Amino acid sequence: MSNDGPGRSSIGDIAPTLAALTDDILYDQIWERPDLDKRDRSLVTVAALVALYRRDELDLHLRTALQNGVTLDELVELITHLAFYTGWPNSVTALNRLRTILLEQTP
Repeated sequence: MSNDGPGRSSIGDIAPTLAALTDDILYDQIWERPDLDKRDRSLVTVAALVALYRRDELDLHLRTALQNGVTLDELVELITHLAFYTGWPNSVTALNRLRTILLEQTP
């Protein structure tokens, strides 16, 4: 059971049950299943969030993807590829979010 996962840190104050489900089921169980590694799960998750224009969740998962070994070039290619399938605005927004994250990480 995760006590300080992303669910609890982002929504735990207002929705502790949803936060617990997020951390304990999604992150502690689903993300740990052995048939896909975390890198691949990150690629799939970022693709889904870009496609669905889920900007609020995208920042966390772009950061997570980088931590899970997805390269910047791979993220840019993924987002560029999705522009043709999910819409230009979705991809431009995702690239702008990625740029912001990279600027935050630059000393």
